[in-house]
Amino acid sequence: MLEPRIFKILQEIVGSENVTAEDADRLCYSYDATQQKFLPDAVVFPADAEQIALVLKMANAEKIPVFPRGAGSGFSGGSLPVTGGIVLVTTRLDRILRIDTENLVAEVQPGVVTEQFQQAVEKLGLFYPPDPASLKFSTLGGNVAECAGGPRCVKYGVTKDYILGLQVVTPQGDIIKTGGETMKGVVGYDLTKLMCGSEGTLGIITRITIKLLPLPEAKKTMLVIFDSIDGAAQGVSAIIGGKIIPTTLEFMDAATLECVRQATGLQLPAAAKAVLIIEVDGDKELIERQAQQILQIVAPLGVVETRVAQTAAESEEIWKVRRSVSASLRKVNPDKFNEDICVPRSRVPDMIREVEAIATRHAIPIVNFGHAGDGNIHVNVMIDRKVPGQLEKAEKAIEEVFAAALKLGGTMSGEHGVGNTKSPYLPMELDPAAVTYMKAIKRALDPNHILNPGKIFLD
Repeated sequence: MLEPRIFKILQEIVGSENVTAEDADRLCYSYDATQQKFLPDAVVFPADAEQIALVLKMANAEKIPVFPRGAGSGFSGGSLPVTGGIVLVTTRLDRILRIDTENLVAEVQPGVVTEQFQQAVEKLGLFYPPDPASLKFSTLGGNVAECAGGPRCVKYGVTKDYILGLQVVTPQGDIIKTGGETMKGVVGYDLTKLMCGSEGTLGIITRITIKLLPLPEAKKTMLVIFDSIDGAAQGVSAIIGGKIIPTTLEFMDAATLECVRQATGLQLPAAAKAVLIIEVDGDKELIERQAQQILQIVAPLGVVETRVAQTAAESEEIWKVRRSVSASLRKVNPDKFNEDICVPRSRVPDMIREVEAIATRHAIPIVNFGHAGDGNIHVNVMIDRKVPGQLEKAEKAIEEVFAAALKLGGTMSGEHGVGNTKSPYLPMELDPAAVTYMKAIKRALDPNHILNPGKIFLD
């Protein structure tokens, strides 16, 4: 527990009503989507960058670990207080400061919920493409810290592609500005890109300058059902090879479809073994032409049925299928390990076969779905921890999944980050010299190792 004098300092900085050490409050901020639990000593809710700077200056002087947290929706343990200390929650910094319709930029605080920001800019005819599955509750600060992705990444890119500048509080309590509002800028090192995806280990983001796009005129959504996972995977490569870049290109395998059937009552043909959800956007005439081209491209690949949305309501019905996946997985087993490997698009069929072989070898269910358009596969290892030996099987299977992805020229994380769950596997992907450089950056910015310790690196 924190010494009474430290707790009093925190109260003076953020106000007594915005700091707590009550057991119930500490428990609420002890876990994330990984379901690991680590109790913090205190939870603070600062109101601005200046308060965050004071907290970090005090923590740095007292050698107290600080763990930045947004909505706590991460899948890699990035916000977990693994060594106790202070959880610093940024949800009070939740304002959209301005939306500039002339220069197509916006300035926001980190606690703004992703979907609420998207809706705000769309009312003005603008568009913020990154759309992680957690968009209804994840915050933009967390999206930047993890460099979040989502289904639309295949066409539009990930979070870092839309971040022009940041205000950041460093581990030693300095408030710095990185980047700006211009589309170009090459003065000094690119600290903006360094902070994107740094998982809260190098600084706490307190303000974000975001690039926007014009809102596409229209979109068209299609659900294509295949008689094999190979056909669906080949369809992904064939569509891209046909010089069409869809907005989204999502896939679900047979195990995923069975989960969805049970959870939602979705009616699918008996021959359905895989599904692609394909969406195109842009000019109305263009997307009609692209939709027809896509259906022609995939037709020879074992298509059982196609469903093309004609209205916004029908499009929403198709996307309900995809959004129901995560909740439905508990039908397989109660405990889920959600990994997010990424491989070159052309290697998606090979990766799926590797995962199927791993599942057979270890006799545990593995359910696959994800963003096939950019090769990002969500590999869900489903077990029951209460069954002896299941956890050990899962850990071995996950290591083999990572090894297979790397063998195919991929990565062990496309969008979830490393956190503490993937840190033991870091040497599988990064050579020792690269890790040494990364650790040198961490030491330079955080010499007392107080900001989000225990993440990315094992030591």
